[in-house]
Amino acid sequence: MNKKTIDDANNKNISVALSKSLQKNELRTFWIAIGIVTISVAFFIFLIPTETFETIKNALAAENHIFYWMILVGIGAEIVAGSMGMGYGVICTTLLLLLNIPPISVSASIHSAETFTSAAGAMSHYKYGNINMKLSKALSIPGAIGAIVGAVALIALHHKSPVFIKLIISAYTFYLGVKIMQNAFKQGVIEKKQTNIPVIALIGGFIDSFGGGGWGPLITGTLIKNGETPRYAIGSSSLAKFVLTFASAFTFLVGGGFGQWRLVAGLLIGGVATAPLSALLTTRLPTKKMFVIVGIVVIVCSLISISRVILKMLS
Repeated sequence: MNKKTIDDANNKNISVALSKSLQKNELRTFWIAIGIVTISVAFFIFLIPTETFETIKNALAAENHIFYWMILVGIGAEIVAGSMGMGYGVICTTLLLLLNIPPISVSASIHSAETFTSAAGAMSHYKYGNINMKLSKALSIPGAIGAIVGAVALIALHHKSPVFIKLIISAYTFYLGVKIMQNAFKQGVIEKKQTNIPVIALIGGFIDSFGGGGWGPLITGTLIKNGETPRYAIGSSSLAKFVLTFASAFTFLVGGGFGQWRLVAGLLIGGVATAPLSALLTTRLPTKKMFVIVGIVVIVCSLISISRVILKMLS
């Protein structure tokens, strides 16, 4: 065994040790944060008057406890996004449609919550130098324009034919589920090809705003296929996602299609609470199996939503 081989082995062992040490520190920080939040919530409940507590509890339990369901959806979507690097909007949209939430409230709520989560993600990527500013600018402006057009189209069409819009979006999430399944079984090197970045960003912004998700699979996947370094593809796409998400949420707010606060709050709490753990899960969950599981869930839920819409149209 030559000196270079020994040095490589030593460096690998050091990297593994450092990685495990960082994971332990992150996990310790996560549980400390959970403890602080739990104590703070208990202290808050103890201090507030009984009448006020009952009012808050009743408000959160309204609409068949939708707030608590949204926390579970946010947790599941964040776990998926943390392990696959994409899929938050797709999972949220699919599950919210399954819960019979109107499509306009689905997209508005998801983008309202994502305004905060995408901002945090973009700041993290900027901190670690994962952003190519030139690429982000090329994505952000057309992406925001597409998002605004998508939101306006959803608001306008939803008032005319909400059932048909739900059918379209359910069919779209079914298609994304199939694409996720295909990604799980792709083998070999994908042939690189050049793509018109502004055009694909415009399309990505539109379908993300209109359909509730899809920016990550389309844009990040395209950039990587084009030969962009994965860290810059993900970081630059994340910064652009914040811009288009803000544009989409603002358009829904102005157009009267703003998401219900229970939906937004639940998604935010579920996502934020799970975010510190998602990075750890990324290194431990088998990616291929996650793709398969998520693909199956999205396909099955989409088919249920499609069948419900068709039965409603026929009745």
